[in-house]
Amino acid sequence: MAAKWIETIVGSLEQKKQYKQLMARIEALPEPYRGAAKALHRYVMYRGGILDGDTLTTMLGDLVDLWERAVADGTPVRAIAGDDPVEFAETFLQAYGGRQWIDKERERLRKAIDAAEDNNSKEESA
Repeated sequence: MAAKWIETIVGSLEQKKQYKQLMARIEALPEPYRGAAKALHRYVMYRGGILDGDTLTTMLGDLVDLWERAVADGTPVRAIAGDDPVEFAETFLQAYGGRQWIDKERERLRKAIDAAEDNNSKEESA
């Protein structure tokens, strides 16, 4: 019972455990792959704004798999990230269409404008 209450407040404990395991896998990568993976992780976390924990853990798992495969194959970092790492990160993010924080703000804006319009209509009809 307590675990359910805690998860309601802080989110899925299982997802947090998965996230920590995935981050440990990033830390285990040799350089320069670790540095590249950490930089990409930071970018997608800030830019992506993904709210859904399942989408986030899937995305991070795919990111770790990508860099682990690059290590195993001896693929250079630049061959993965390309000439424009930002373009690579943006393309990577497009594959994960989960709900984002900005979606909440968009809905909040829509509701505020609707409410303002409703208040204006009421004042005009009075």
